Amino acid sequence: MTIPTSNAAATLETADPLTPAVPDPAAPKGGDGRSPGKLAWRRFKRDRTGLISAYVVIFFFVVAIAAPLIAKLYGKDPYTTYGQNDTSLLDDFGSPVLPNGGISGDFWFGIEPGLGRDVFTFLLYGMRNSLLIAAATTLLITVIGIAVGVTAGYLGGKTDYLVGRVIDILLAFPSTLFFIAFWPVLISILVDPEENTPVWLTVVTLISVMTAFGWASIARLLRGEVLALREREFIEAARVTGASPARIIFKELLPNLWTPILIQATLALPAYVTAEAGLAFLGVGLTSPTPDWGVMIQRGSDVYQSDITFMLFPGVTMVIFVIAFNLLGDSVRDALDPKTKR
Repeated sequence: MTIPTSNAAATLETADPLTPAVPDPAAPKGGDGRSPGKLAWRRFKRDRTGLISAYVVIFFFVVAIAAPLIAKLYGKDPYTTYGQNDTSLLDDFGSPVLPNGGISGDFWFGIEPGLGRDVFTFLLYGMRNSLLIAAATTLLITVIGIAVGVTAGYLGGKTDYLVGRVIDILLAFPSTLFFIAFWPVLISILVDPEENTPVWLTVVTLISVMTAFGWASIARLLRGEVLALREREFIEAARVTGASPARIIFKELLPNLWTPILIQATLALPAYVTAEAGLAFLGVGLTSPTPDWGVMIQRGSDVYQSDITFMLFPGVTMVIFVIAFNLLGDSVRDALDPKTKR
């Protein structure tokens, strides 16, 4: 009887042990940097939409950070009422004398109706304040969401049940309405009625309230992920080897959670940009004369029938930023998904 021999076995039997093996060109090469992070970066670089969105987002942040320097080089600031200092800039009705909102070589984006503040510098500083509040809130909700979600999912039991009920309450609570009702009460307690509300107090309150209601969604997501991961074999193996809970969380769980964390963060920041602008539009966040996207849109809504230019600039810039950041979030999600093929 003839025993069939596989091609691989025949090759092993006939191969000369002194002859070096020829590597298979189709096989992945070791040490070529094909780690999960670098593979994700390669996928992201092939996404033209993601790259363009990243450049737009970086441009916005660079401009926001450099707003004081740009304003100094430009020669104007967002607080001086140029229209009242120079009566030739505004007509008797408070509208810019020049067309298109008073756009000229001296005022690149025109001047504000009524007070005559420079729109360009007001927009720069408004972008800076809006992005600062949104970025700080996103960072805080991410840190709190990671801490609460991972802890609840890993410990389970009564801790998980209690945290789950708190998350349910926060997600069901109308945070915007709460802030509108809570804001006057807080200001009356902390600030004397005859004094103006400090800008720092407004910023801290905005960040605190949005953080208090914002961490619940990311905590719920990570809690579910951890509940699924803690029963996996590699977690059980870590427990058997005597690894401490802290080591399991930081060395085993968190490396497997960066994808949902990054995705949630990239989706949260533009949401907080619009939320902060909406509160400012309603008059319960930053108010004039503090520069802000929402403040500009609120003021523009009063004069858009006679001059839409003042509302045009903050509206267009905010829409561009939100769309770019959302597209960036989609590209990051696709790049981090190992099933994505480009």
